Amino acid sequence: MNQLKSLITVETTVNAPIEKVWKSWLSPEEITRWNSASDDWHAPYATNDVRVGGKFMCRMEAKDGSAGFDFGGVYNSLKPMELIEYTMDDGRHVKVVFNSTGDQTTVVETFEAEEENPHELQQQGWQAILDNFKKYVEGK
Repeated sequence: MNQLKSLITVETTVNAPIEKVWKSWLSPEEITRWNSASDDWHAPYATNDVRVGGKFMCRMEAKDGSAGFDFGGVYNSLKPMELIEYTMDDGRHVKVVFNSTGDQTTVVETFEAEEENPHELQQQGWQAILDNFKKYVEGK
């Protein structure tokens, strides 16, 4: 029987126009510069086929080589500079909404929680990645 999954939402406001935020979110070269939750992790490579049905993948690894995993999925819906919806490889759904107000863009991510880790830990990890994204975009 299919159970409803808990939803977790994280968000940030980036001091940058939507065009810059959108490009940084989707460019594989840029994803490798911001997609980590802490300084001891990194994303050595990423691929991104930005279209409905297209696949993406980002390798996430501890810098000391002690752990790593592929984070990937398939795009379900894309509205340029507004919305991204995808299904992760484990079947969970994610919705990312971009709200632009000129020189600022709010990014709101809502994802289905997994049951292996506490929800608070998942929220903190995804928020840390989003905070790293904000820092990266504002610094370039």
